[in-house]
Amino acid sequence: MTAVLSRARLRPRDVLRVGGAGLRARPLRAFLSALGIAIGIAAMTAVVGISSSSRAEVDRTLAALGTNLLTVSPGNTLTGGDAALPTESVAMISRIGPVNQVAATGKVTDAKVYRNDKIPTAQSGGISVHAANLNLPATVGATLAHGTWLNAATDKYPAVVLGATTAHRLGITTAGPETQIYLGGTWFTVVGILHPVPLASELDSAALIGWPAAETYLGFDGHPTTVYTRTNDTAVEAVRAVLAATANPQAPNEVKVSRPSDALAARQATDKAFTGLLLGLGAVALLVGGVGVANTMVISVLERRPEIGLRRSLGATRGQIRLQFLAESLLQSALGGVGGVVIGIAVTTGYAATQSWPTVVPAWASTGGIAATLLIGAIAGLYPAIRAARLAPTEALATA
Repeated sequence: MTAVLSRARLRPRDVLRVGGAGLRARPLRAFLSALGIAIGIAAMTAVVGISSSSRAEVDRTLAALGTNLLTVSPGNTLTGGDAALPTESVAMISRIGPVNQVAATGKVTDAKVYRNDKIPTAQSGGISVHAANLNLPATVGATLAHGTWLNAATDKYPAVVLGATTAHRLGITTAGPETQIYLGGTWFTVVGILHPVPLASELDSAALIGWPAAETYLGFDGHPTTVYTRTNDTAVEAVRAVLAATANPQAPNEVKVSRPSDALAARQATDKAFTGLLLGLGAVALLVGGVGVANTMVISVLERRPEIGLRRSLGATRGQIRLQFLAESLLQSALGGVGGVVIGIAVTTGYAATQSWPTVVPAWASTGGIAATLLIGAIAGLYPAIRAARLAPTEALATA
């Protein structure tokens, strides 16, 4: 009888063990090759995570402040001059049905702000003075960092609320009767300081005083320069279409209507473009890491010819040799991929914490990063694996 010998088959567990043995035999080389992969994956994961966290913060801001804020401001006349809104524009806009809140500010020209009356008049500091309605904070979503907002009493007297940037430029950190500034040639008491206003950033570098006080002390003409409106969410576009004609029926072409939340949406689009650029750089780093793995595997094949010849002489098939070296390459890349994802998540978490953002790392970024490393590992290890399998036992053993 003739005995039939069956070839030994490698189970998945055996493939992992044989592939891992090659990495353990050269740990430093394996680590450095995996590090190249890890850097690329970490860069890509961190870029996606930081960008997603930034967008989540913008979405959270919009959810808190609302996207139903519309602003009306004067444009230019047909001759190119500066137009003006009628003094009745606020009252007319408030009659639009879906409009819930209306507030206005009016710029007081030629009024400059100083910390005291000893500062040269030429050093204005770029601070503008605006008359403001009492319901302005509720309309634009402004909050106070210190002190109080104007009320029915202080609205008529020399009291001022400073924007966040204005307070910083003047070196003022607290509000109260003892804190005064020299505004338009008159001493005004600082009664409040605002937090930054995301949807009305022009208020950050302004000094806000009551409408009657502006007319009494600074000769304000009463014309609003910006009208803020809050509208029902379902009627934003409809209201936007009629705001210009309502604010100035005789010259609607001289009125500009904008939606501040659109600026934040545009910032998201800019972030996406920037993210695409950084992802490209991360892909280049990943490619460089893949080349490093391929180089390591080719050198490994050259160094391990005796081992390959011995395994072939003991009955290992070409397919098993290919599988061994392909498994080594995949394991090396997978280690780099997992390490890169962990590093990328850690970087995202740390950066988001410093910015007080929510930490968001999309699942597709993590799984996609690991999948990309496995693909890179398979491509990088394919040629060395085929080259190792083609070695004849006698040729491989002859180099021992």
